[in-house]
Amino acid sequence: MIFPFGIRIWKPLSDSCATVSNQQDKEDLASKRSIVRPIALTASLDESLLDSPGFVARLSRTAQLWHYVFIARALALFAFAFFPGVEGFLDHAALWLAMAAGLGCDLLLTILGQMSRKRRSLSPRRLRAASALAMALVGLGTLLTSSAMFAVTAVPDGSFYFDAFTAILFGAILIAASASAIARPAFFTFAGGAAFGGAIGVASWPFAVAGMVFLGLLIVMVREDMRHQRRAKRAERLAVSEQQRAMNLVRDFERAGRGWFWETDRYGQLVYISPTIAAKLGRPLGELLGRPFTEIIRKRISNDESEERTLGFSLSSRTPFNDLTVQAAVPGEERWWSISGHPISNEFGHFFGFRGSGTDLTEKKRSEREINQLARYDTLTGLANRLHITELLERALKNHMGQPQPCALLLLDLDRFKAVNDTLGHPVGDQLLQQAAGRLTQIIGDKGQVGRLGGDEFQIVLPHINQPEKLASIANAIILSLAKPFAIEGEQVRIGSSVGIAVADGEAVSAAALVRNADLALYAAKDAGRGVYRFYADAMHNQASERKAIEDALRDALAKEELKLLYQPIVDIARERITGFEALIRWQRGDGEAVSPSKFIPIAEESNLIVPIGEWIIRTACDTIAQLGPGYRVAVNVSPRQFANDRLPATLMSALSASGIAPAQLELEITEGVFLDESPENLEMFQRLKRTGVRLALDDFGTGYSALGYLKKAPFDKIKIDQSFVLGAADKNSMNAAIISSIVGLASALRMETTAEGVETHDDLALVRRLGCSHVQGYIYGKPMDRDEMLALLRGSDGQVVAQGYQSARAPRRHILRAINVLSGGYRYEAIVRNISSGGALIEGLWNVPPGTALTLEFAPGMRLGAEARWSHDNRVGVRFADTVEIEALIGLAGQAKSSAPRPRTYRAA
Repeated sequence: MIFPFGIRIWKPLSDSCATVSNQQDKEDLASKRSIVRPIALTASLDESLLDSPGFVARLSRTAQLWHYVFIARALALFAFAFFPGVEGFLDHAALWLAMAAGLGCDLLLTILGQMSRKRRSLSPRRLRAASALAMALVGLGTLLTSSAMFAVTAVPDGSFYFDAFTAILFGAILIAASASAIARPAFFTFAGGAAFGGAIGVASWPFAVAGMVFLGLLIVMVREDMRHQRRAKRAERLAVSEQQRAMNLVRDFERAGRGWFWETDRYGQLVYISPTIAAKLGRPLGELLGRPFTEIIRKRISNDESEERTLGFSLSSRTPFNDLTVQAAVPGEERWWSISGHPISNEFGHFFGFRGSGTDLTEKKRSEREINQLARYDTLTGLANRLHITELLERALKNHMGQPQPCALLLLDLDRFKAVNDTLGHPVGDQLLQQAAGRLTQIIGDKGQVGRLGGDEFQIVLPHINQPEKLASIANAIILSLAKPFAIEGEQVRIGSSVGIAVADGEAVSAAALVRNADLALYAAKDAGRGVYRFYADAMHNQASERKAIEDALRDALAKEELKLLYQPIVDIARERITGFEALIRWQRGDGEAVSPSKFIPIAEESNLIVPIGEWIIRTACDTIAQLGPGYRVAVNVSPRQFANDRLPATLMSALSASGIAPAQLELEITEGVFLDESPENLEMFQRLKRTGVRLALDDFGTGYSALGYLKKAPFDKIKIDQSFVLGAADKNSMNAAIISSIVGLASALRMETTAEGVETHDDLALVRRLGCSHVQGYIYGKPMDRDEMLALLRGSDGQVVAQGYQSARAPRRHILRAINVLSGGYRYEAIVRNISSGGALIEGLWNVPPGTALTLEFAPGMRLGAEARWSHDNRVGVRFADTVEIEALIGLAGQAKSSAPRPRTYRAA
């Protein structure tokens, strides 16, 4: 047999059993011997004598030695014909023609034998034909020659028993020769004894000479055959040695578990398999032998069975196969093999079966599965990662035929997650993410797939769902679930979530476009106050495009000098004198369009353009301070991104040095957003800024993430009260006055100044003055102005200002033009409403109406409002409603009533 190492083994393995030292080796060798016998049995049953390799080899050797027979028979023919000659031999043509024909056969067989010495490989068909020809030549040549020789030697002497004795003699010789031919030395001894015995018995020197000649031929033939036998023995011993080495290598290879071997017969039944595999399969080796090879392979039911189909095709078509991955039929365990095999056949091309090897791929499969898990799933939460969720989204957008199908995408992130990481640590944050992932998975169930994009961002793919009510229900369930407290390490952690929803209604929408839409919807949800969900709308894309256009234009605004600073006065409330200004940035594009700071400042923050813009503001403000003189300060706003920039102190020192001003003339207004990062680096930045000599002001106090502890840690010089607390603070129903009083008291205790922003009316000014604010900033003392206007203001008044504005805050008014009836003193007057608010209106068409006069305003039949005249000038009267009204509802109802009612008769006032 041929082992996978390529060594041909012909000798039975019983000779090597003596070297086996343990029972396991004996069992291995016994199993290996068992794989030889079935093949030999199959060959003996299926192949003819001419197809037998052993017979063909012996027949080839006979032909190689046949030249000796040819010489012997040629000498016999010569002796019969010429020396000493048989009387009448040449006269009998049948005798010498028969011997001559026999010699011709011997000559052809001799030629074939000598040609076979060249060891040229022949095709199975030609080798069969050559073997048949050799057999025919042996039989025909012997037949012709023997018939002539017996005829010549059978010379009757008149005795009745001569022919019988001759037949007995030759029969005995033939029997003895056949018996001694089994062992070559005995046959050669027999031949020599017969030759010499015949010479002695006949006592004829011609017989002796002929015997010596034939004996010489016999000795030469024996010597050549002995040399051939020695070479054959040496080759056989070498083959046995190589066989043993191969057997040891095979055994070590199998025991080490690096691989195993198998062999089948021509019917696909196992005739050999490594014992290690039988042990893994949990079946006795004897039970596996004789069973189909495919029984040890588990049938898989999946979309990809290409390797199993390849195996079945190779076995049926008798073609080689390499490294096919199959699943082993191991009970209760998942095990994978890589198998290779090639068909085996004899020298004549007859198929005997398959022989091959296998290796265990189980660990490799597990490693591949782990690598795939790492590559496609998030290691922290076990959810699909960004790559995998994108693949799932692309598959959900198209069916198996590539046609678009409905799909929804939810994008969400966790509100206040960064605060949890900063305050409780990242391990708690990790547990929070794991629990949040569990809640999301429970809500979604089998309706879709949840994935984690990174950080606190999650993505949910919902195939075949595009109904807004279902998506709204899912989003609301997510928000409510994540709003419930999380129990982590004995503490309750509360967060929230915002959700953006994008829907593909069966149209050709790419995955990237759907993700972009969901992202825009999430951005809108955050702008709406967080803890809500928003569906994507086309307007969001327009807004995003506008933001992108603003960002692109903002990058060039500095170079094009489109940015400028305006300055709003900050007034000492006790002396009504300007002590400084706040620098406010404005942007007017080259085409004349003015972009509101509320639009471009957030974009500058997100794109980090605020850093170079902020540096430009600081340098421009310092140059302005140099023109104002030593008695004034300028305040500039510093964003959280600027505050986190390590270069900020160096920028300040450079700007101060270049302008030559006192550091205290520059005031940095820092928002409460910096308190989100309660880190030592943050406090260090406060100290570094303070060491530069500039003043620090806490801007928009009370509107963000106030941390009162920072007021004693951070060296602030001023607290600015946000305008949301100042506007309308004089209203008796407002709580803003109490808030302002608390802030002023806190600042006084910490020896800090206070500035009230957004003061616009005299009532609010009087309130903040009474509550003890030290400074005021607002329209009542001046609107933002450019540098030239600011310098002109200071030159004209030497810093003194006078409050100018409305006495009290006015509600938002709407400009309309509507005819109404006014009832007063039993009279009806026709008038026109010019402006209207929820608390009052401007009436035109009434003359000389004393303040305090009670009026009834009739907007339509059945729609009357009580009012009081507050002031009167010429034909205009300002009235205040007795009750607050809804403007839109009032105008709408009045329009409906007026369209259905007849126009009443009115009278004008004198």
